[in-house]
Amino acid sequence: MKCIIIDDEPLAIEILTGYCEKLDFIELVNSYTNPLDAITEIKEKKIDLIFCDIEMPQINGIDFMGTLDNRPLFIFTTAYSHYAVDGFELNAVDYLVKPIPYHRFIKSVSRVQDLISKKQKPIMEANVFSSTGDSTVEKKFIFVKAEYESIKIDLDQIEYVQGLKDYLKIHIANTNKTILTLMSFKEIMSKLPANQFLRVHKSYVVNVNYIKTVQRNRIVINDMRIPIGESHKEAFFSILGL
Repeated sequence: MKCIIIDDEPLAIEILTGYCEKLDFIELVNSYTNPLDAITEIKEKKIDLIFCDIEMPQINGIDFMGTLDNRPLFIFTTAYSHYAVDGFELNAVDYLVKPIPYHRFIKSVSRVQDLISKKQKPIMEANVFSSTGDSTVEKKFIFVKAEYESIKIDLDQIEYVQGLKDYLKIHIANTNKTILTLMSFKEIMSKLPANQFLRVHKSYVVNVNYIKTVQRNRIVINDMRIPIGESHKEAFFSILGL
């Protein structure tokens, strides 16, 4: 997986370079302190991934990524969490807030690796983050197996998914209906839009459009209080810009 780093801070480049060198499936092709210097590299070489800072003196990272035609997958790396929504409007794979923990870096690049292997782009069609500038059409539904049939479920009707041992219980909005399916979280997450549905706990995945309020350690969806797990808290609050 070939990548480049764009950041006006040499220390940030040094940290990300060190992270990349620890993983054998990433090849760091180059790094740049000026985004404009990276344009030729992006056009001439097959770059799979761009790590891009946001606040830079030459051009804002969000504006820069927006100028690229057929841009590679990219991850924003920034010290400012309030740009998260803007980042995901451009279909960023992830949004990492500095100082970036190594485990969050691994999680992000692993997501990129999965997307590349599936030849997908992380398009999210939700009210919280609207997808712009991409003509790719995403499916609005999934099929899950329940008993002896496959049931079609509209993505926008899924409030949250709850884990029950070997089963998942899918809660349908505006009804008392739930669908019980023999499936792992890994399987269902591969079917769901990556940024509309977030894993917030070992036993819960939520649709961000149905979040009423976010408290310190829990989310409220339709009067249901869903815990936020410690291992998911940082990513959750970062993505929502909280």
